[in-house]
Amino acid sequence: MKAAKDYKFWFCTGSQDLYGDECLAHVAEHSRIIVDALNKSGVLPYEIVWKPTLITNELIRKTFNEANADENCAGVITWMHTFSPAKSWILGLQEFRKPLLHFHTQFNREIPYDTIDMDFMNENQAAHGDREYGHIVSRMGIERKIIVGYWEDRDVQEKIASWMLTAIGIMESSHIRVCRIADNMRNVAVTEGDKVEAQIKFGWEIDAYPVNEIAEYVAAVPQGEINALVEEYYSKYDIILEGRDPQEFREHVAVQAGIEIGFEKFLEEKNYQAIVTHFGDLGSLKQLPGLAIQRLMEKGYGFGGEGDWKTAAMVRLMKIMTAGVKNPKGTSFMEDYTYNLVPGKEGVLEAHMLEVCPSVADGPIGIKVCPLSMGDREDPARLVYTSKTGPAIATSLIDLGNRFRLIINEVECKKVEKPMPKLPVATAFWTPYPDLKTGAEAWILAGGAHHTAFSYDLTAEQMGDWAAAMGIEAVYIDKDTTIRNFKRDLQLGNIVYR
Repeated sequence: MKAAKDYKFWFCTGSQDLYGDECLAHVAEHSRIIVDALNKSGVLPYEIVWKPTLITNELIRKTFNEANADENCAGVITWMHTFSPAKSWILGLQEFRKPLLHFHTQFNREIPYDTIDMDFMNENQAAHGDREYGHIVSRMGIERKIIVGYWEDRDVQEKIASWMLTAIGIMESSHIRVCRIADNMRNVAVTEGDKVEAQIKFGWEIDAYPVNEIAEYVAAVPQGEINALVEEYYSKYDIILEGRDPQEFREHVAVQAGIEIGFEKFLEEKNYQAIVTHFGDLGSLKQLPGLAIQRLMEKGYGFGGEGDWKTAAMVRLMKIMTAGVKNPKGTSFMEDYTYNLVPGKEGVLEAHMLEVCPSVADGPIGIKVCPLSMGDREDPARLVYTSKTGPAIATSLIDLGNRFRLIINEVECKKVEKPMPKLPVATAFWTPYPDLKTGAEAWILAGGAHHTAFSYDLTAEQMGDWAAAMGIEAVYIDKDTTIRNFKRDLQLGNIVYR
């Protein structure tokens, strides 16, 4: 995977010196125990770094600015063990620029009924101190995640782990650079958008290149490198000739190998993490990039078809968010194609002309070489397979002219009833929640695109938290969606985000 930095999260405990040095020593000891336990839990995808107790304006401000300056710090977890006067946090919070988690816990699980005294009450005041701290964060209008519960409980640890993935997405968003080969598909609206506003909101850099500039890198790939990669393809994937001449088939596959190597060299040299192509402008390329793009996505690059730079950036964002997931099921670019409207079997067949990431594949992956009317080039090689089953999310980032909206649909991926031997593409099949009719109507009402950034490994909550951190609207289509309430949500969004 084209990876992110070696991120860590800082744990900052708030207190004050009203109750003396012994109390502060206990505070520091307790917070160290919590950090050690969280790190040893095996639940968290990233390490937590303990920091000394924060008790003064100066120390809070200094610590938050050090967090800002540390490129490996992906966010700060704050906890008020005792009572920390909230005005002490104002300057530090004003200058803090990274993801913030307010962890509302306490060191002891149970009230020690037989021994509790005022010393214990003064020392263990999270129920008191976190409310003081929470007030000032709310008053300052700072976006943060709040997690409530006991630090040893697995469900609480899992919530912290989930937030860490969102925080990585917030941090990495400003590092996403999209290489745009040619322009958008002519006359298509939803794949376009305001690239300047996208850079302001998300930090994305969207740059265009003539197709032949990247094609020169493809043409310069040494034959030895192409041959070696073709051998890798043949050892890794099933070769599905379907009557084609084996040598001719291999030559077509070799074209994609050259595209993969040339594109990756171009992207690495110029520091891009996502790419879009357009079948209407292929220049000197012999084939529409298919297998090559699928492999690049599997390595962690974002992709969008027909010039769709928003989806390319979102795919990259979601891939980097899932880099810390154990045993990931996959993340990919997708497109809605056709419905199954048989009662009880409703769903959407998802695919694209060629480019679906093999990270979502279930079972064997094959290579086919088949004609493609779009692109006016020779028959491109592509990877074919069916996707995994289970819950997932499909997202669409759209530009409404005066703002961005992220649409998040929970879906259930299923197996199709029968094989599709004449369809030479990778496919997924899912039913959107709450059902196909409601889900599709809500998606269309919200203005969702036909392209999606799709993942088995992220949740609607994580993507909604990312949208909140970016200051954009998020709408959810899930098991609880009704059209009446969804329309009201859209109306409220028009007011709040106008």
